[in-house]
Amino acid sequence: MRIRVEDLSEQEKIETLDALYTAAGTIQGRDTMKLFLRDLLTESERIMLGRRILIARALIDGHSYPDIAETMRVGFDTIRRVDRWLEDQVSGYEKAIQGLKKVHQKRLNNKINTQSPLYQLKKKYPLHFILFAWPKKQKTPATYHKK
Repeated sequence: MRIRVEDLSEQEKIETLDALYTAAGTIQGRDTMKLFLRDLLTESERIMLGRRILIARALIDGHSYPDIAETMRVGFDTIRRVDRWLEDQVSGYEKAIQGLKKVHQKRLNNKINTQSPLYQLKKKYPLHFILFAWPKKQKTPATYHKK
């Protein structure tokens, strides 16, 4: 038997959402979250949620509705709905997008580091580098006094 959201009492809605938020809040790590969402949602639902996040990122970055509609092949109603959620002062999207940008930057930095000739040599001939210390970041003058 299917239950519609309109048929649930406010208390049932609160308990149901609390169970979802609590379960999602206990998950640590990208791989665990990936498994959780794979088990919880259909592939289509996961893709649609991901597209909403990409639309939000494009809106935050200042792209126009027509540009987003053409690039992502999405309707203006969907863009407007995501934009309205962003305007409602609910910071969930913004926090998710900020985290997404940090992860993408970290991946880009790792990719650049793994493509360096020194990294490639160390990977190919690890024993040749066993006696040499790997270069460390230099301390800035502001960090000398911190303990």
